[in-house]
Amino acid sequence: MRTAISVIIGIAAALAWSTAGAQERPVLDSGAPLAEAQISQDGREARALEAMLKGIELPDGFGIELFAMAPGARHFALSPSKRIVFVGTRGGDVWAISLNPEGNTAERVAAFAPFVDFTMPHGVCFAPDGTLYIAEQNRVLAFPQAEETFSADAITAEVVVPQGRLIPPNEESSSHSTRVCDIGPDGRFYVTLGQPYNVTPADKVALYEELGIGGILAMQANGSDREVYSVGIRNSAGMEFRPASGDLWWTDNQVDGMGNDIPPEEINRQTAAGQHFGFPWYGGGTIRTRPFRDSQPPEGLIFPVVETDAHAASLGMTFYTAEQFPERYKGGIFVAQRGSWNRTPRIGARVIFVPLDAQGNPGAVEIFAQGWLDPRTSEYHGRLADVALLPDGSLLVSDDRSGAVYRIFYEG
Repeated sequence: MRTAISVIIGIAAALAWSTAGAQERPVLDSGAPLAEAQISQDGREARALEAMLKGIELPDGFGIELFAMAPGARHFALSPSKRIVFVGTRGGDVWAISLNPEGNTAERVAAFAPFVDFTMPHGVCFAPDGTLYIAEQNRVLAFPQAEETFSADAITAEVVVPQGRLIPPNEESSSHSTRVCDIGPDGRFYVTLGQPYNVTPADKVALYEELGIGGILAMQANGSDREVYSVGIRNSAGMEFRPASGDLWWTDNQVDGMGNDIPPEEINRQTAAGQHFGFPWYGGGTIRTRPFRDSQPPEGLIFPVVETDAHAASLGMTFYTAEQFPERYKGGIFVAQRGSWNRTPRIGARVIFVPLDAQGNPGAVEIFAQGWLDPRTSEYHGRLADVALLPDGSLLVSDDRSGAVYRIFYEG
């Protein structure tokens, strides 16, 4: 009884914490013209990557090239005008890649808002009005008219979720703390919150479900009306609303230490608020975790629509909605897999593709681009983190190991 009471008290305190300060709207301002901080694009590292790309395997008719050097490149957000690609990282930088008028070549790479002291500014996403949101480890900032103000050195940041209010500060961790975000068809802001354990301890489960840790939060664009939209997620680092249906789809990295080939990683589809996706009772797919194998799972769990290889580290994803690639790719999902660290032999460091029919039913998973992992030496030549579409219909791929962005195109 004492344990149950302490859990209830802990949840009540956490809920009070989560709503406190929600209306605070401080503004960060550069206060002066920003010093130019461009990244060189023609050094020795770039030449070495161009040589490495000759060994990447792609389907017939496709090519790949080095698009830009961007240290620590992870998650992408293309501005509404399609003239700048913003790139989040796990460090302290956000990069802005300016495009040529055709939208298929990088003209320069510069630091965005260097006056802001970012902590893991990984999640970047745009609202239709041109506001750029950046989800950090424990804060969310908004940059109104980011594209125009960046060009004019007049950047202003508004605090949507103050520092320490996305999750309780005592739940911060170096594990599973990279957020991704998106704006839903309803205009609300969505952000993933990975839970910081391999398998969540039993005494943390109720608290985390109340706070949305190990889930996805939804809120108004100003940070108000916070809602736990999804629960039962281990660590999602890629999500997108499917344009054809408005459903939210997302990748999920699954439990380590269960073997080389289990549990599978997941691509999930969410059709309503409040759905539960099985973790920590299930470690991936229908594989039960050891700590919870004798515990009764909640009712009404949602299982993944796609299972992918164990430990490949599936991260960013995007639906192919452009015209450049052949017809069979339209409407399907591209996923960046960063690659395993705890599997023998290693697996991943590639882009996979999942075809979808008109109703959103998936076909078999295909390897689309590979060659960043040497199967003979298990050496990584790149660790892929996200995928995004350029205006011409080609596919961007980020590589945080090499600090690079690649462009995959179709020549026919």
